[in-house]
Parts: sequence; C-alpha cells; structure tokens
Amino acid sequence: MSIQSGGIGPDGIRFDGRVAIVTGAGNGLGRGYALELAARGAKVVVNDLGGGRDGRGASDAAETVVAEIRGRGGEAVADGANVTDPAQVAAMVERAHGLWGCIDVLINNAGILRDKSFAKMELEDFRSVVDVHLLGAANVTHAVWPIMRAQNYGRVLMTTSTSGVYGNFGQSNYGAAKAGLVGLMNVLHLEGIRNGIHVNAVAPTAATRMTSDILDETALARLNPDFVTPAALFLVSEQAPSRTVMLAGAGTYARLAIVESDGVFLPEGERTPEAVAARFAEIASLDRQHEIDAGLTHVDRILKRAADAAG
Repeated sequence: MSIQSGGIGPDGIRFDGRVAIVTGAGNGLGRGYALELAARGAKVVVNDLGGGRDGRGASDAAETVVAEIRGRGGEAVADGANVTDPAQVAAMVERAHGLWGCIDVLINNAGILRDKSFAKMELEDFRSVVDVHLLGAANVTHAVWPIMRAQNYGRVLMTTSTSGVYGNFGQSNYGAAKAGLVGLMNVLHLEGIRNGIHVNAVAPTAATRMTSDILDETALARLNPDFVTPAALFLVSEQAPSRTVMLAGAGTYARLAIVESDGVFLPEGERTPEAVAARFAEIASLDRQHEIDAGLTHVDRILKRAADAAG
C-alpha cells in the first residue's frame, strides 16, 4: 500500500493526504495525538477552548500546539469551537473541509472533570460533564458524518474510560458519559461500516491534568500520555478495526469486551423471582459467555433458545 494513500509504508503507519480533527488537543492526550498525526503526514485541526480541567476559563493552548506542529514542518490550524455548541462545531468542520477538501479522521478527546459524590453533586455539574464528553462527541461526529459517508471513508475515535465501564467513586457524571460513548460507538459502527467508516474507542490511563493530583510521581512517570498515542493512532488508521474498545496505559494495551453469560432458560411455570434467586449463581456464571455483535443478535439467541425448549 502506498504511503501517499495513508497506509503502511516503509516508515510505518502514515496519514499522508489525510485530514484529522482532534478535540481537546491543547494539552495532554489530545496534544500528543495531534503532534503524532502531523508527524505522520496528516493535516490537523487542533481544537481546544483552552479552559481548565473543569471547563472554565480560556487560553491559547491550541495555538501553541499548532505553532509546535508548524515548527516541525507539519500543517495545522487552531480552532476554539466549543464542542457543546453545534453551530460552532459546524463552522469548524466547514472551515476544515473548505481548507483541505476532506475530513478523514476525528478523535473525540475533549473533556472536563467536576468530581463529587452523587449525593453532593449539583445537577448542573452532572449535565456539564455529560454535555462535553457525550453530547460534544455526538455534535462533532454528526457534523463530519455526511462528509465521511460521501467520501466512503472515515475513522472516528471516542474516548471512553474505566470509570465508565467499571465505575469509580465520585465520578457518576463522568462515568455515565464515558459509558454512553461506548453505546454511541456500537451503534455508529453498525451505521457507518457500509460507507467505510470505522468507529472505535480508546480507554486511556494517563498522567494528565485529569489525574495529576491523585497519583504519585512514580505512577505519573509510568503513565506518560505518549504511551496512549500508539493505540489511538492505530484505531484511526486505514488498518483500524471497527467497534473496538482498546485500553491503553503504562505500556499495556488490551481489548475490552462486553459479554453476556450463557444464562438459564426457565420454563413458563417457573418464571418467578424465587426461581431467579435460586439459580442466580448459574445465571451469573461466565463459564460460558457470548460476545454479541448487535442487540438483535441477542434477541435471536434468546428466541432460538425458547424455540428449542418448546420443541
């Protein structure tokens, strides 16, 4: 495959001729993604409001990253669109498409933290975090989707978290948003694959502004955000799978899967809470498990089981 096509060439995975938008790219993980995409040939929109980790305030962080990319011979523009504002997002996408003629890669990385236990959390802080992480990703993806469909090519990366798929005390807002992004990925994979659009998610564990005050220096060094970049770039490359969640941190890369137990079929006369309680250990056992590719596949599985039991 030719390097010019953005595939694997003599220098490895390349993005020559590709246009990428990275949200939240003024610092941390997003900055690393933007720098490496540009180093590998992509033209990059560095999107960032420049606010603090709680989303408040502003700075010229995006401009700083663009200057760094240009200083290394790459092509990039800064954009301060607020991902929660569909009009600003539409203008950013229109500008990038008008400037470079395509949009091939979107990394939804913008995020904020407003941690508190659920009992102490103001609902406004819950909404704000969900707005940025989940609705923000939906806004930007929705804006690039028609372009990717028309060109029959696209790579979209969501940023999920172990806080969403496993839970973390004090992060109900963040966890809900991050789990929602896995659901969004699952559906967009099904809707985009026929047009060459692959949708994946990365679950980073990294030393960023989000984690700087909760980890010691040794852990922070081992969790260099640059160690997440290889996973993110693979998941937006031509060789990327689709509907994959990859965990990345401290040099470990793993795939996260959602599975269901084989379960127990209860005959009609035994479908009672007591029967479920009596057989819960068997119901919950993952000795036999299934990784399901779509909601209707699950429906087909349980209907077949019912039909087989009926003879």
